[in-house]
Amino acid sequence: MNRLPVRNGGDGFLCLFLEPYGDVFWLKPGDEFTVLPGEGVPDPQFTVEMVKHRLIVWVFEGGDPAKVVVDCTVVDSGGNELPEGHQWPDGRSPY
Repeated sequence: MNRLPVRNGGDGFLCLFLEPYGDVFWLKPGDEFTVLPGEGVPDPQFTVEMVKHRLIVWVFEGGDPAKVVVDCTVVDSGGNELPEGHQWPDGRSPY
């Protein structure tokens, strides 16, 4: 299964922003999360765009931009599923 590991190698928070719904997950320095597409998605492919302190991730079925995968899970380095908004720092906006 395709998966996308994301690691924060910086010294501040990094926002992982999953489209199309805008789900956000915050990585502290040194954190590593993995984006997993839903079960049964044939040939999932990822598009990642970096914007100041934010990674925007889209997952497409077979790389087809008309087939956006909306069922994704984000897990930590221990394989634990993370809730949307995980580690949201006080006073921070993903925008």
